[in-house]
Amino acid sequence: MSLHPVLAAVTRRIRERSAAGRATYLRHVEAARQAGTVRSHISCTNLAHAFAAFPPDDKQALRAARWPNLGIVSAYNDMLSAHQPLDRFPALIKDAARKAGAVAQFAGGVPAMCDGVTQGQAGMELSLFSRDVIAMSTAIALSHNVFDGALCLGVCDKIVPGLLIGALQFGHLPVVFVPAGPMTSGLPNAEKSRIRQLHAEGKLSREQLLEAEMKSYHGPGTCTFYGTANSNQMLMEVMGLHLPGAAFINPNTPLRDALTAAAAQRAARITVQGGEYTPIAEVIDERAIVNGIVGLLATGGSTNHTIHLVAIARAAGIVIDWSDFDQLSGVVPLLARIYPNGSADVNQFHEAGGMGLLIRELLGEELLHADVKTVDGPGLWRYTREPFLYGGELRWRPAPACSLAPQILGDADHPFSADGGLKLLTGNLGRSVIKVSAVKPQHRVVEAPAIVFDDQEAVLAAFKRGELRRDFVAVVRYQGPRANGMPELHKLTPALGVLQDEGFHVALVTDGRMSGASGKVPAAIHVTPECLNGGPLAKVRTGDLIRLDVGAGLLEARVDAAEWARREMQPPSMEHNQYGLGRELFASARAMASGAEQGGITFNAAMGAPA
Repeated sequence: MSLHPVLAAVTRRIRERSAAGRATYLRHVEAARQAGTVRSHISCTNLAHAFAAFPPDDKQALRAARWPNLGIVSAYNDMLSAHQPLDRFPALIKDAARKAGAVAQFAGGVPAMCDGVTQGQAGMELSLFSRDVIAMSTAIALSHNVFDGALCLGVCDKIVPGLLIGALQFGHLPVVFVPAGPMTSGLPNAEKSRIRQLHAEGKLSREQLLEAEMKSYHGPGTCTFYGTANSNQMLMEVMGLHLPGAAFINPNTPLRDALTAAAAQRAARITVQGGEYTPIAEVIDERAIVNGIVGLLATGGSTNHTIHLVAIARAAGIVIDWSDFDQLSGVVPLLARIYPNGSADVNQFHEAGGMGLLIRELLGEELLHADVKTVDGPGLWRYTREPFLYGGELRWRPAPACSLAPQILGDADHPFSADGGLKLLTGNLGRSVIKVSAVKPQHRVVEAPAIVFDDQEAVLAAFKRGELRRDFVAVVRYQGPRANGMPELHKLTPALGVLQDEGFHVALVTDGRMSGASGKVPAAIHVTPECLNGGPLAKVRTGDLIRLDVGAGLLEARVDAAEWARREMQPPSMEHNQYGLGRELFASARAMASGAEQGGITFNAAMGAPA
């Protein structure tokens, strides 16, 4: 199959840039594959420990080492609505594995925090680093080296990237990712946004706001807007780590349970013993990473993945940067309108044709690598199908020939935008990314005086005092990984949205993150280098003229060059970011963290790719 020339060029550049690191990674994977699992040659005492509590039949199968042993790594907890359904999955998986001639063991759990709960709170300062803790927890779960394959159960923001980073360190093992699915639709997203803005204006009480939010987030499953959690599910599918069509099936339904069981059976078949050996190191290569970027752009997905995809790639010995995202964004059409890029939710996207239709459209435009390996078999065309039940049996059929809701899911001939809506901005303030798929064209150039803040609470306090009813650029500094763990600043969205709706020209510039649901207000985020690491954003003073120009890819402070050179950086006290809610335990993570464009990673980049 031929490729779009830009897709081919970006892939080639990534492959050349990554040659040494990828070779090192694959050499380590091959060494682990040759060594194999330890079940056949560790001491009897060790082996007895590995299955002491198992039923006799499973114990005998593990003792004989004839059946594959699948490790289950789960992010279950029942505070996260998206992860609560995972409670039932181990039993389903174990039963399905036995029917497929395999044994499944619960290898370990990983932590799972909810950004929706910690949003705007001090606990959010642990969020980004939780990804690397999850990666390490995944490694601990699989470190017993008694498994022939693994199933990773997780959904939300940092959890899927963390599971994948951890799993890639066991690149010789086949790994299938098993989602839980989105909750059923609740309060429409446009109404939810309207109520939040009314509350920000003081026109609705806290009780009224809470009532609306409870109608939005009302049951088990993933939040239905298209933030990082649902972007994760899209990525796992387009990168070939789910079974086809598994991403957006609601939890606790017969089809979801059938897909979970099928994931276990497929995991058994792609082990060495199963005869279709497909290790994760062969699924996640340069082509799969590029496919992930394309999927993100085509759906208007979470800006958090300009960090997470970088970290995932590095864990597999692959080096990508924001220039790759930017160049691909120029040719990948926006094919989905899901909140915040539209009013629909992921259930409506799925009903319109979902991932199968989307992947087929992109393949037809030569904008995805079709010749990849996946957990379902060779070739991404397998993912143009959707699952269904026929007489209680799981089957797959082609996705709809055309969108059943063109206002939600478009086709390549009628995209919502000719580009992916994610742009790289450069200038004398550093490098940053901006998501403009939900930003109206008239708001894509802002030139206004800066108002400098050192935390988001100061922005909200100024808003409540009525000091922000004017044109301005909010510069929120010292929000990077090393400063305070790079919390999301989504709490600012309603207030800035109010000001924009009143006719003011406003924008946000920060070395922090916005939510995966970044919306209508122009926001130059992830500014790198971060302020605490010598980034020039720290030089900005209130009153400086800032120009943000999406079309020109420009972010700059329009300050006299001599004056700019004389300015010194005077960081505020970071003491308040260093204690409380466990932040004391993450001092080393803050000290070691790489920049946002390098993935915000705390692990050793020499896992495969140079920093």
